[in-house]
Amino acid sequence: MQYRSSKLSKVVEWGTLLTSTILVCFFLVVVIWEIVSKGAGQLSWEFVSTVPTDGMTKGGILTPIIGTVLLTLITAIFSIPFGVCCAIYLHEYAEDNWLTRTIRASIRNLSGVPSIIYGLFGLALFVQSMELGTSLLAAGLTLGLLSLPYIITTTEEALMRIPNSTREAALAVGATKFETIKDVVIPSAMSGILTGVVLTLSRAAGETAPILFTGAAFYINGTTGFINQEFMALPYHLYMLSTQHQSIDEVRPIAYGTALVLVVVVFLLNLTAFYIRYKYRKNEV
Repeated sequence: MQYRSSKLSKVVEWGTLLTSTILVCFFLVVVIWEIVSKGAGQLSWEFVSTVPTDGMTKGGILTPIIGTVLLTLITAIFSIPFGVCCAIYLHEYAEDNWLTRTIRASIRNLSGVPSIIYGLFGLALFVQSMELGTSLLAAGLTLGLLSLPYIITTTEEALMRIPNSTREAALAVGATKFETIKDVVIPSAMSGILTGVVLTLSRAAGETAPILFTGAAFYINGTTGFINQEFMALPYHLYMLSTQHQSIDEVRPIAYGTALVLVVVVFLLNLTAFYIRYKYRKNEV
């Protein structure tokens, strides 16, 4: 009787997991098919190499692409060094006491804060208090703050997977703790660190709410490249074309084309993360 109950329980669990997976995959395929089928016809070299014109009813999306690239670059410059160094300190140097545990819990809680809250915080801190104005720099710093908890968490988890015996072996042959971390621990954890960083940046590149308050512009006639100016970005451009434009029906093909480009960018970033992980793991073997 107990054996039958256990077997039935496993069947129910397996069926639930399988059903959930099928439903998620189904809706994912529906969304991707909707974007690809309606946006593929818009894609061309002219679409990705020309700036928007005539109030975004004509032209391409070069300006939002440039803004997205620069925004992601500023986010990476700000968040990666601080996030990785913070994770190394917490795992390798900080004592295991109530203060360290509180800091870790706070970092994990920050990962669950809605992105729009980061946007309001960036508006108050960078735009108003630091007087950076609505600019590319303010938006990049805001996304950097949003990315920090994810980079810290993924980096620390990558460091946790390195066995203590590896550290002890390096110390036993005369290496200092700093040398052990620099030459042994970090290279061994590099696949996990880089994977977390790339996935975090791909998420940041698709955020709309944080840049809504800190520097994204509705329309810029030309290209931008100055960090102290407003900018256009793909996610915000898509949002405006889909909901706020005065001729939504006219720009709908451009909106689908923009959505497809954004999906491709995020997909390529995720593919890069998986390739990095595969490459490092293959080298380790």
